[in-house]
Amino acid sequence: MDLSNTIIDIQDITYRYEKENALENINLQVPKGAFLGIVGPNGSGKSTLLKLILGLLKVQKGNIRLFGQDISRFKDWDKIGFVSQKANSFNTGFPATVQEVVASGLTKKIGLFKRKTKEHHHKINQAIDSVGMTAFAKQNIGELSGGQQQRVFIARALVSEPSLLILDEPTVGVDAKNVQSFYQMLDDLNKKRGITLLLVTHDIGTITDKVTHVACLNKHLHFHGNTHEFEELRGKEVTDFYGYDVHVLNHNHDHEHEYGGSVL
Repeated sequence: MDLSNTIIDIQDITYRYEKENALENINLQVPKGAFLGIVGPNGSGKSTLLKLILGLLKVQKGNIRLFGQDISRFKDWDKIGFVSQKANSFNTGFPATVQEVVASGLTKKIGLFKRKTKEHHHKINQAIDSVGMTAFAKQNIGELSGGQQQRVFIARALVSEPSLLILDEPTVGVDAKNVQSFYQMLDDLNKKRGITLLLVTHDIGTITDKVTHVACLNKHLHFHGNTHEFEELRGKEVTDFYGYDVHVLNHNHDHEHEYGGSVL
């Protein structure tokens, strides 16, 4: 891989909580323009990996480079947008419109009390439009569905025009019937706007319709490759890294990969 075109370069990362390793010898590169889906069971280290990439945890062993720079010296955090799980923690009574929530993503750049310029308003409206929420721009966010709220938080992350967008289980709280359109929106952000995406998800079958690369994590990195290579994995290989039988529903095909008794 051409490291000059690499957004995230993770080398030999091991992270330990007290007496147990959460991650062991992780090597992972994310090229510019990729849409990477990270999958793995609960407790596999996915959240720890995200926190290390975002600088929320300090690297103990190994090295992480962001946009070609060692994370210990990296200052350009505006290049990275992050959307966490919000469905179980967001206060739906919060008195703010969609426009106001998205505008709050510019606070760091323009200051808390400074007046927004015409250009700022254009960026806000553009971010709202990019997630398909223009018709709801003046609506209170508490009146929206879980999936609509999550789109607004993505727009809030996009308004500062990041090159990399990281999403942690973004379909939590999204109705099953709207999951496909939600992933299509992410696909558009990746292909039409050229934003590099890193997505943590349990929804293996759905992400293979959209992502360019898949990483399978369970303390170790058990697989990292393109989507076609992931779909060619044998059932036993997937079962080994999950620790129990699974099978993958591929929504783009007329068959399932039979990996056992559980559906992920």
